[in-house]
Amino acid sequence: MLVYVDDILVTGNRLSDVHSFISALSSHFVTRDLGEFNFFLGIEAVKQSDGALLLSKKQYMIDLLKKANMLNCKPVSTPMSTSASMDEASLADIPSSTSVDPTLYRHLVGSLQYLTLNRPDLFFAVNRVFQHMHALTAKHFGLVKRILRYVKSTIELGLLITPSSDFTIQVFSDADWAGSSSDRRSTGGYVVYLGSNIVSWQSKKQRTVARSSTESEYKALANCSAEISWLVSLLGELHFPPSKPPILWCDNLGATYLFANPVFHAHQIADVLTKPLPTARFVFFRSKLRLCSRKPFTCEGSIG
Repeated sequence: MLVYVDDILVTGNRLSDVHSFISALSSHFVTRDLGEFNFFLGIEAVKQSDGALLLSKKQYMIDLLKKANMLNCKPVSTPMSTSASMDEASLADIPSSTSVDPTLYRHLVGSLQYLTLNRPDLFFAVNRVFQHMHALTAKHFGLVKRILRYVKSTIELGLLITPSSDFTIQVFSDADWAGSSSDRRSTGGYVVYLGSNIVSWQSKKQRTVARSSTESEYKALANCSAEISWLVSLLGELHFPPSKPPILWCDNLGATYLFANPVFHAHQIADVLTKPLPTARFVFFRSKLRLCSRKPFTCEGSIG
């Protein structure tokens, strides 16, 4: 059961149990049954013929582009340029007198952050602009507009969830060592798959400075391990324990001496959560994030 103020989503594998729960709830609270799940908190569930669900926020994205007056903007292929930098040193050429509306900036970034709940391809770029809510410049605002232009080009994409009895956990971990030139801290990221479905992802700047790429990668792996432990525990409580031990993938040679499951860097899906990528690589990794187009319904690639 998911609860948000007065919105409740109830699901179960037996319809009789679902009805019993709703009846019990109705005996204590005033409720209204809105029928099958089609739209919830801005997320539209587009049902597929094979039972899969495409979780889309198309209308939310349209409304966001309207608020930014960018509904007819020129689309781009990636949310962030490979040459883009958010560090203070790179922003020195922006005049201090340049006018920026901080309220609009915070509103747009906050709206984009909610959009990342079903769009992992946006997570890294949105996380970067979110770090400058209180010291923004015209260049920061330009980077937000770049993200919105990418939203425009991918407005039909949504997160695909397919029925599966496979409860194997696979996690791809990556870190961008000393990626920030201002404080030399690294950004760690991971993508968690349950079977063929992506169920969790993160992109976050590490709290301490790593003295080597191996150290930054190992810190990222530690965060992954915590997420895996929680997921295994949750599945156990739901009586759906993983069918195999979780697999943790990492592309750092030093870290792989400690963790024995190497993956070639060119196939490291978590790269999309730690650094800006060229268009070809970004689109390739995006296809691995279970993001599919609504019209026509297409979904490319697999995890491997």
